[in-house]
Amino acid sequence: MAASSLEPLQQESTPSIIARKIRTAIGNGEFPPGAQLGEADLAGRLGVSRGPLREAMQRLTQEGLLISIRNRGLFVAEPTPADIADIYLTRTAVERGAALKIIEVEHTHREAGAELMQIVEQMAALGAGFDPAELSRVDISFHEAMVRLAHSQRLTRVHRTLVTETRMCLAALEQAEYSLQDRVAEHRRIAQSILDADVPALHRALADHMDSAIAQLLEPITGTVQASNAAS
Repeated sequence: MAASSLEPLQQESTPSIIARKIRTAIGNGEFPPGAQLGEADLAGRLGVSRGPLREAMQRLTQEGLLISIRNRGLFVAEPTPADIADIYLTRTAVERGAALKIIEVEHTHREAGAELMQIVEQMAALGAGFDPAELSRVDISFHEAMVRLAHSQRLTRVHRTLVTETRMCLAALEQAEYSLQDRVAEHRRIAQSILDADVPALHRALADHMDSAIAQLLEPITGTVQASNAAS
């Protein structure tokens, strides 16, 4: 029997809506790492009562986006070098799972690969003098599309938090010597591997891309540490 197209509507709870809005604000840099979030201020700005706001902030704390410091309040998490490496490790696992589902379960690799290639071309079209923030936006949209095309609610839900954490790191990446050409080439390899349903190539392309991003993000920190050790 074919599934009905008249499925029940999924109503989003108020705490879920609040959490999504705060998550977006964190990802957009409105609440930078280390910023304190005041309950009264947020309740006023969002026009909500403190009950659902507290529930939303508890969700974000469980996701690792906020940290609670006793007698001080809630703060936006500040990713450490270990956090950055772990974020990208987890993203690799989630995005690999999504891509494998596209190739091996959904069998929609041609359609998905073509859509991802279109995003790669948007990235390539930025050209010389590109806006780093726009490059980051297109970069993120590529990875969001890859997970979305797997049609997995759970992978999408996990990836949503990882994308917010990634956005918290991208300000540093925008200042790194991570050229447009390199980023385009890396994303093109991922898209092509999905288009070709080439699983070994997919594993290599994803790993290489994530390793490049981690190296660019950690190089300034590592360099500082090495300089400090040398001075001592």
